[in-house]
Amino acid sequence: MPTQDTQPAAPIELHSWATPNGQKVHIMLEECRLPYRVVPVNIGMGDQFKEEFLEISPNNKIPAIVDPDGPDGRPISLFESGAILVYLAGKTGKFLGRSDRERYATLQWLMFQVGGIGPMFGQAGHFRRYAPERIEYAINRYTNEARRLYGVMDKQLGKHAFLAGRNYSIADIASWPWTRPHASQGVDLGEFPNVKRWFDEIQARPAVQRGIEVLADQRGY
Repeated sequence: MPTQDTQPAAPIELHSWATPNGQKVHIMLEECRLPYRVVPVNIGMGDQFKEEFLEISPNNKIPAIVDPDGPDGRPISLFESGAILVYLAGKTGKFLGRSDRERYATLQWLMFQVGGIGPMFGQAGHFRRYAPERIEYAINRYTNEARRLYGVMDKQLGKHAFLAGRNYSIADIASWPWTRPHASQGVDLGEFPNVKRWFDEIQARPAVQRGIEVLADQRGY
């Protein structure tokens, strides 16, 4: 058969900022080697409330993506970082697991991040560093819950190389950025040796290093 010229894939539009939720998707795009174009959404300046962003992210949260090459060949937009990770895993066939058992294990730990790690680690960091007044009840509540969740992770990672089992997955990609600011959450990774081993291993991945650099210069910290 004659060969046909193939056009390079149109880049995915990445609407994001350098936060843990944004970095999940930055890392996934780098791990999958998908072409993408960054559209900064400066949440400190209120860009998340602009009408054009709300068209693709009605909850005014980053990240969001627009993929010109959607499942049916038409553009698709997605918000919510967990949903984006599942979509990109499905698109590329990577980091979700090959068997039904592996996929369900991965989704289980992804939901653990979305429902637990993100909200609790975020609140711990907020009340410990950014709240305009020091509220001991809130600091203790969220710090203790963050430490409990680190303990859950440590136990799981004592039995498996990665959160969902022996293979690196979107569960790890989703969770790892939230453990980077562990000190501001009141956590010393030295107290959780299995999490520390996992953290260091993921941090060493070239795609992860590239992903956390996306927009880091614009955020400024």
